[in-house]
Amino acid sequence: MTALLRLFAENLLPVLLVAGVGFAWQRLLRIEPTPLSRVVFYAALPALQFELLVSSDIPLAELGQMMLLATALIAGMAAIGFLVSRALHLPEQLAAAFVLSVTFMNAGNYGLSVSHFTFGAMGLAWATVFFVTNSMLTNAAGVDIASVGRTSPVRAAAGVLKVPALYSIPLALLVRNSGVTVPPFVARPIELLATAAVPIMLLLLGMQMAKAGMPQRRALVGLSSGLRLIASPLLAWFLLPAFSLPMLAGKVAVLEAGMPTAVLNTIIASEFDTEPGFVAGAVLVSTLLSPLTLTPILALLGV
Repeated sequence: MTALLRLFAENLLPVLLVAGVGFAWQRLLRIEPTPLSRVVFYAALPALQFELLVSSDIPLAELGQMMLLATALIAGMAAIGFLVSRALHLPEQLAAAFVLSVTFMNAGNYGLSVSHFTFGAMGLAWATVFFVTNSMLTNAAGVDIASVGRTSPVRAAAGVLKVPALYSIPLALLVRNSGVTVPPFVARPIELLATAAVPIMLLLLGMQMAKAGMPQRRALVGLSSGLRLIASPLLAWFLLPAFSLPMLAGKVAVLEAGMPTAVLNTIIASEFDTEPGFVAGAVLVSTLLSPLTLTPILALLGV
């Protein structure tokens, strides 16, 4: 028990405390998280991705393996969510919301932060690759799931093209592999934005949680949270042997797989009117329960 409390205090509690500041800001000052979310998405996060990949020594082949693992995991969780929704005979819109909440995890402002605290800069670099894959698939497949076939493949593809990581990662790899030195007047602003990314993302997480309402259909929310927090890391663990990844990358993948439902899902569900109340409840409940599952995961990973 003492070891588990230490893991929680060292790796999860700092995340929750900073997020708590963001929660208090939103409740007391009524600060809207959307502008800050856009700053992170379009400026700070791409800078962080570029900075980490340029300075890391992750081989291109292993980077591809991590992206394939994340894709396989997300596809597997989508299939599980679909099968469970069919078994429960959920209505079409609710089934789509259920699949959405089960499939896509908060690999960004929560997952990146925990990976950084737990595994350091190299762990953060691996988590970034996982997050980018999750982000691109959320913007493509997530839109398709939420719209229940009401959107076209062209619109889904357009959603992916709006993800800044689609451009920051290839650019970082090009710079790293070409041996070009980024001039200081470019490198230093990127470094400043990258340094700001993680703390801003944690504040944003708290602000977004403060906006989430009380969950609807609590039993179903509990089921989706269980699949997201328990079934997902188990699936990642079983998938690992099929991919050629270093031990650290595998641990990061399992940790990221155990993250709660992505906040971005609520935005997608609201846009397509796909039971947004249910999705917001899944985000809230899975995030509040996540320390109870992530702490044992950290112990099993040998942290």
